[in-house]
Amino acid sequence: MPLLIAFIAAAAGVLNTVQAGANTTLARTLGQPILAAFVVTGANAAVYLLAVPFVGLAWPGTARVAGVPWWAWAGGAMGGVYVLAMIFLAERLGAAIFTGITVTAAILTSTLLDHHGWLGFAQHAAGTGRILGCLLMVGGLVLVSIF
Repeated sequence: MPLLIAFIAAAAGVLNTVQAGANTTLARTLGQPILAAFVVTGANAAVYLLAVPFVGLAWPGTARVAGVPWWAWAGGAMGGVYVLAMIFLAERLGAAIFTGITVTAAILTSTLLDHHGWLGFAQHAAGTGRILGCLLMVGGLVLVSIF
């Protein structure tokens, strides 16, 4: 099972990079970046609806909704900012640099979140190996940017 999970995560990473090109092309061809973002959001909603028969959908009770931390409601807005950044920046930077920046920033941020156990993540210390991995990500990004 861990191999299947890793494969699905890798496929999501591939799709994340490919979507940058697709979304940028959509925005450029339509000539309307915000319209392209709405189309992306609509496509997201369609995928979620298609997933319902496989994963189910149940409405939470009022107590459960009230128990959601305030910052958890901001996730969708963060995704919107990411899509807009992709639409406006990916074509200018190129796929490698845009993805390199976003993935490196994600690795650095996730290492910090894991180290402190923030935002509901299990605590995983940022030991020497993780810190070295972060530095290698930054070094790789520098190399991709230069060459």
